[in-house]
Amino acid sequence: MSMLIIWGLRVVYHTIAQGVFFCRTCGGDRSYRKRAGRRYITLFFIPVVPLSKAGVHVQCATCKTRYVTEVLKLPTAAQMQAALPAGARALVSVMLRAGDPGCPAARRRAIEMAAAAGAQGYDDAALDADLAEPAAAAQRPIAALGGQLKPEAREWYLAELVRIALADGPLTGAERAAAEAAAAELGMTRAQAYGVIMMTEQAANQD
Repeated sequence: MSMLIIWGLRVVYHTIAQGVFFCRTCGGDRSYRKRAGRRYITLFFIPVVPLSKAGVHVQCATCKTRYVTEVLKLPTAAQMQAALPAGARALVSVMLRAGDPGCPAARRRAIEMAAAAGAQGYDDAALDADLAEPAAAAQRPIAALGGQLKPEAREWYLAELVRIALADGPLTGAERAAAEAAAAELGMTRAQAYGVIMMTEQAANQD
């Protein structure tokens, strides 16, 4: 009596990492599994002989949709929400350092800008704490903010920043340089930054 031997080929996946990502199918933050695959020769449906690798993908734990691993480079909804107030706080601290950190009008505008971006309870004490941070610490949150904004929103933030500087008088060379540097961190071109700064100055002069 002969025995029927069933050979086959299948891909076996195993989890190599886990975390939280933004699932486009679900439309929100979800847990994921990063999975690596390998082809196997099977005997009676049991993997017995490993062959070549079959690639890596990210799978949503909720809807089971599979994505390429580049999806993990995108910010989660929580990260995007946190980027707005953090970036605004960094922006206003950069401008106030370049101008007069003690000017009441400039400080009031700075606090209003941060609060409008979602920094709840932001006040003079919080502003002073931000001003005490190293200047270089502002670069990353500003860049993260710029990555979340559309071009017109970047222009709005830069214009608000210039209005903070104008609250204590005409733009100084240091304030103008700070605005241009902030625009670059936000992802704006020099031409875009120049246009926003110039138009904001002109509007202020007409008031």
